[in-house]
Amino acid sequence: MMPVDPSSRAPAGLLARAWGVAATLLSVLYTIILVIPAAAFARFNDGHLVTPIMRLWCRLIFLTCGITAEIEGLEHLAGLDTFILVSNHKSLLDILAVLRWIPRETRFLAKREIMKAPVFGYAMARSGNIVIDRQSGGRAVRHAIATMRAGYCLCVFAEGHRYNDDLVHEFNEGAAWLALATRSPCVPMAIIGSGALMPRGARFVVPGRRIRIVLGAPIGVEGLRGSDRAELTQRLESAVRELYASASHRAADASSAPAREAAQPRRSKI
Repeated sequence: MMPVDPSSRAPAGLLARAWGVAATLLSVLYTIILVIPAAAFARFNDGHLVTPIMRLWCRLIFLTCGITAEIEGLEHLAGLDTFILVSNHKSLLDILAVLRWIPRETRFLAKREIMKAPVFGYAMARSGNIVIDRQSGGRAVRHAIATMRAGYCLCVFAEGHRYNDDLVHEFNEGAAWLALATRSPCVPMAIIGSGALMPRGARFVVPGRRIRIVLGAPIGVEGLRGSDRAELTQRLESAVRELYASASHRAADASSAPAREAAQPRRSKI
């Protein structure tokens, strides 16, 4: 048998890298084009006019990057008017995934640094997203209440920032704080696989992959008080950890199944 030249495998890697660079540059272009009407419409109708623009933006980016999603647990949203999604956080693409595949108008708890982005920061702040800093306090709560009364759901990435490993890290109390202040149920959510597409610090997306989004049963706040933030935070963290671990194991089993089948000896037909 002739030896295989390792360089013969290079084009596939080069093509994927070129696709990633081109997809990233096109995604930036989509952002530049669509952020202008988003900022213009953000001041009207409580920001609802921005939603179709955001969904178009996300759809274009995921189509260009060849990214698809497998979603589980949407039945848990049945019967809920507004709620707070509480999730882990691996990639900038997590935000786009929520906007693209969660079938509700969703806004986010965002750090003050987002305002440093010209036009984009303005559109985010004016369209229902909750921009916070250490001094936000009651102002953030009032904004959250107004946002949910306007018909939005909120998404909180409860770890505080993105992580490049394959773990769910300790949650801060922001999601529980908002849930207790707004008296809204929390829906735990795990996002698996997005960190491999564009981890923290990456310049270009890794295209042609799939992510998994898993929603759990709602966790209500009935009977809880403001002093129960730590207890509620622990319940939310445990729920997301369980969803993440279960989905990760299923994904690993699914990916290894073809190899196991190929390794099994074939039986001769008699």
